[in-house]
Amino acid sequence: QITTVSGNEFLLQSDIDFLILDWFHAIKNAIDRLPKERSCTSRNLEFKLKRSSSIELLNSLDTESKEPKPEHRKSLIFRLNYSASDSNDRNRVKSRLKKFISRRPSLKTLQEKGLIKDQIFGSHLHLVCEHENSTVPQFVRLCIKAVERRGLEVDGIYRVSGNLATIQKLRFVVNQEEKLNLDDSQWEDIHVVTGALKMFFRELPEPLFPYCFFEQFVEAIKIPDNASRIKAIRTLVKKLPRPNYDTMKILFEHLKKIAAKESVNLMSTQSLGIVFGPTLLRPEKETGNMAVHMLYQNQIVELMLSEYSKIFVSEED
Repeated sequence: QITTVSGNEFLLQSDIDFLILDWFHAIKNAIDRLPKERSCTSRNLEFKLKRSSSIELLNSLDTESKEPKPEHRKSLIFRLNYSASDSNDRNRVKSRLKKFISRRPSLKTLQEKGLIKDQIFGSHLHLVCEHENSTVPQFVRLCIKAVERRGLEVDGIYRVSGNLATIQKLRFVVNQEEKLNLDDSQWEDIHVVTGALKMFFRELPEPLFPYCFFEQFVEAIKIPDNASRIKAIRTLVKKLPRPNYDTMKILFEHLKKIAAKESVNLMSTQSLGIVFGPTLLRPEKETGNMAVHMLYQNQIVELMLSEYSKIFVSEED
């Protein structure tokens, strides 16, 4: 912002630091070229650089009168326009972005150097399990244990949302630290734990029910005969990769315990199907049948909960 002795103002705003610097130098050079007899007045000009999102011209620059000399105004405006030209601006930004991207190390390199740890949220299920040398993510086990200790009888468990900021904080802790204590007071709200568990499954690059099984499960749930429908679902479940099967079995066993307390927590198998259907089971590419798919997603989860003992039978059976 340039404020003249006469009170006129010239305000330029931008988010780009180097563009602001160009403006500053252009204005300063224009003032330095003023006649010596006006140098005293020019020294009284006040400069303030502000960051914003647009360029606003409040008034023309004037040091003594309301109308600046044409040659001074022309020189100043030309310098400013030249510095802030769209093409020049784009070229500078593009050049800087190219240099930044070319010098930026890859995610793999950062992980190899130990600067970025392997993520739990947002990683493929089998990669998380391989890293932990297990078939069920430790985070899933910890959440289930915490909910079964403190949340089986909580009204609306898994349906009521926890504080999103706290859930994101828990997500960050899980991704950055190896040890997690869900009994810590900052995770006292059990809805934060259930929210984080749902977020974990929602952020899997491929859902717990792999994409290649989606249509098969949908076709199975359409079977009219209940016994045949259960048998078809059971056959598909047994074909799942080991991490998917083991994680699914533990999760559904847990959700069955939630449904058993329906009289207290008001969470029936149908309610749990509505909550977990779209989270655990979804098509790779969304089509116009989203509403129909959602109905099947809910029904599949509901059936697997109500018929848990028949679907997740032991190998000997």
